[in-house]
Amino acid sequence: MPASPSPLPQSAIVARLRAAGCVFAEDEARLLLAAARTPAGLAAMVDQRAAGQPLEHVLGWAEFCGLRMAVDPGVFVPRRRTEFLVRQAAALARQSADPADPADPVGPGGQAPGRARLVVVDLCCGSGAVGAALAATLGQVELHAVDIDPAAVRCARRNVAAAGGQVYEGDLCAPLPAALRGRVDILVANAPYVPTEEVGMLPPEARLHEPRVALDGGADGLDILRRVTAAAPRWLAPGGHLLFETSERQAPQAVAAVTRSGLIPHVASSGRLNATVVAGARPLPRAGQAASPPFASRPGRPAAQSSPSGSDS
Repeated sequence: MPASPSPLPQSAIVARLRAAGCVFAEDEARLLLAAARTPAGLAAMVDQRAAGQPLEHVLGWAEFCGLRMAVDPGVFVPRRRTEFLVRQAAALARQSADPADPADPVGPGGQAPGRARLVVVDLCCGSGAVGAALAATLGQVELHAVDIDPAAVRCARRNVAAAGGQVYEGDLCAPLPAALRGRVDILVANAPYVPTEEVGMLPPEARLHEPRVALDGGADGLDILRRVTAAAPRWLAPGGHLLFETSERQAPQAVAAVTRSGLIPHVASSGRLNATVVAGARPLPRAGQAASPPFASRPGRPAAQSSPSGSDS
């Protein structure tokens, strides 16, 4: 049985965290107390948090889409707003499973009976949280994830193991198996989109403790996303969808990049989560007919709704 970390009382932890600028000091103190196995371990965790390390790095996990995701020190911490990206991708995946009637129920694996498993690719996967959450939401999917950072790859492999996912180290689509070309139903990319000159204005938790490669999106923040959109049509199945997170300010340029790639763009946003998702559908092969994502918005225009049901919850 772990030793009790009681020698450092909760009130003292709260006071220490509050003095260090932690807004949710009481909640964080409870989490640290629950995670610590010894008094010495608790003291070390409090010191790390008070010194500015992200809480998720101190704990070794982050809550994301109701799941506990492993997050190692130096790995990008999944943001709560990115849960909106997962919800939008899940809605489109269900539509891909049964395009004739998206309202019809699908099987436990997110696909209609008799259909092959949906193929999901998670680019710039970081901890693998987006792909793992999609797999947990949809059930049996064929999941592939990629990141250029070796530490992220090691972390992601633990998070996607339950889904049987494969994680590759490399630059965007380069390490993906060639057999996936033209087969991907959902391609999600939580790529960096902070403009280079704004990285220095990020909170210290991100700026000092997360890899620059996971934050810096180039001069206007869209360098990586342009490369993703240019590559996506070669990997998407007909009717498949690319989705990525960006800012509301960057959405028009992102939509233009999606359009140039030959995909049909749609934008969805959540005011509650301060999240913007741009999606692009690869047209179906029949002339004049394209996949219609369940975003209640006109192509290239931000949606007032935050999800297909009109709710961002």
